[in-house]
Amino acid sequence: MDYDRITQAFRRLALEAGDRIMEIYEGPDFEVSVKSDSSPVTAADEAADAHISDGLRAAFPDLPLVTEEQADSHDVSAATFLIVDPLDGTKEFINRRGDFTVNIALVEDGVPTRGVVYAPAKGRLFYTLPDGSSVEEMGALHKETVGETVPVRVSEPDNDSLMVVASKSHRDQATDDYIGKYAVRDMTSAGSSLKFCLVATGEADLYPRLGRTMEWDTAAGHAVLSGAGGQVVRFDDLSPLVYGKEGFANPFLIAYAPGVELKPA
Repeated sequence: MDYDRITQAFRRLALEAGDRIMEIYEGPDFEVSVKSDSSPVTAADEAADAHISDGLRAAFPDLPLVTEEQADSHDVSAATFLIVDPLDGTKEFINRRGDFTVNIALVEDGVPTRGVVYAPAKGRLFYTLPDGSSVEEMGALHKETVGETVPVRVSEPDNDSLMVVASKSHRDQATDDYIGKYAVRDMTSAGSSLKFCLVATGEADLYPRLGRTMEWDTAAGHAVLSGAGGQVVRFDDLSPLVYGKEGFANPFLIAYAPGVELKPA
């Protein structure tokens, strides 16, 4: 696997897709449609999906590709594939809250090993390097030249004083009840796969998700978190979260810095 090419392509396509998303985000009111699963979709989702899909298929024609906006046509039986959520956090986008991301990942043997998470409205760009470690690129983001990159690393958590991040749009009582099992110093909320990145940078120690997610929602953030020393496990039995499942649906999950003493479900 040519990880140098993958890193360059993921980064460039995410930035280019971000430009297309922001043109619509900063423009006049846009139309919101509803997909068959009752989730919202906008022209920004579709434009970003088309651009990333075309770019990935041209660069890596031998790798199967899964994207959220073309999910109905996917039947990937391979353990290694590309997976994309062109606009994760569509509800945040629609409400102009800024917490939306472009997610592109490589899954190898059921494990997300490389990925990029780009939050264009916030100007934050996280990705894995060719060696698998994770960085945040700082300053102005240029497509052709890479700026200053800062390694990201999970925290060394204090289990008597944890920082927790939870979903902004999908918080519920079950999540609050589970968080209540921990000694929490403070909590923050975020949309989209930014929650994984906050754990990756040490801005949070723990992110429990007791709700529906799909593999394209989590793969890129999972890769970035893994490259920062973090882990993602199933909520029910704390086994590693794997990818390539039938239908691409995830079970409930927990993302965390390894020093966190996980509580049972």
